[in-house]
Amino acid sequence: MALQDADALFQHKIDNEIKIEPKDFMPEAYRKTNIRQISQHAHSEIVGMLPEANWISRAPSLKRKAILLAKVQDEAGHGLYLYSAAETLGTSRDEMINDLHIGKAKYSSIFNYPSLTWADMGVIGWLVDGAAILNQVALCRTSYGPYARALVRICKEESFHQRQGFDSLLVLSKGTPAQKEMCQDAINRWWWPSLMMFGPKDSESTNNDQSIKWKIKRKTNDELRQSFVDMAAEQVKVLGMVLPDEKLKWNSQKNQYDFGEINWVEFWNVVKGNGPCNKQRLAARVKAHEDGAWVREAAIAFAEKRKMKREILKEPAI
Repeated sequence: MALQDADALFQHKIDNEIKIEPKDFMPEAYRKTNIRQISQHAHSEIVGMLPEANWISRAPSLKRKAILLAKVQDEAGHGLYLYSAAETLGTSRDEMINDLHIGKAKYSSIFNYPSLTWADMGVIGWLVDGAAILNQVALCRTSYGPYARALVRICKEESFHQRQGFDSLLVLSKGTPAQKEMCQDAINRWWWPSLMMFGPKDSESTNNDQSIKWKIKRKTNDELRQSFVDMAAEQVKVLGMVLPDEKLKWNSQKNQYDFGEINWVEFWNVVKGNGPCNKQRLAARVKAHEDGAWVREAAIAFAEKRKMKREILKEPAI
């Protein structure tokens, strides 16, 4: 089949909502775009464990400790699903992890901010996971099959994380003056970084148009950001708190909220590796990978030993 015909058949599948599978023909740019997006998502899940793990030993009760432990465990699982999905595109997990460690691959900018108080755990659940859900629910219909299927379970678990975070903030919002102040302070610090999670404005995004055509993405960065603002602006009323944006106001003509301008200088500074915790987060991941080398080596040695035993005994592989 001529390349032009293959490209036409590929786009025909996309246009008719037929999933692209690993062995199907795909343009090289489509493959690379998916590797970049899926691996970035996987890295975000793994690095995103760090600001939360920071509070496991300091949770205010056994119940909250158990909830946070379960959540961090979920995030690790999400990373593994996503690395596996990316591997179906011809890359390796070692290659993806190395790209992260040398700074070639990115992860969500939100995880380069510090978690200073217990209230941050609630805000990460409510705002950070809430922003992730809006993006990921749309990606459940992404055109690449393995990614779309991995996201079905991830979205279910992230939805639980968001409800858990909001519940934690609701308890604080009904507590002592100090607890209420802690709640509002956390919202103030995480609001704008949460808006930055959706990426650059559409006019500055180099991948939006092609990703929309290939249905890798279903909505643009600005569309998702607007939906997030509309959702959070209503939910914060239940908490009796406010979002730190003087320009936040309901626009009855547009039937949505107007909101202030993001500090794009800060956004690009964090993306380029100069955020509050960029170096700390990356150093933690590199150290964990190096410290775990013996576990990987032992697992490989054990697998080789079992393989040799099966060959000697002519046992079927399990």
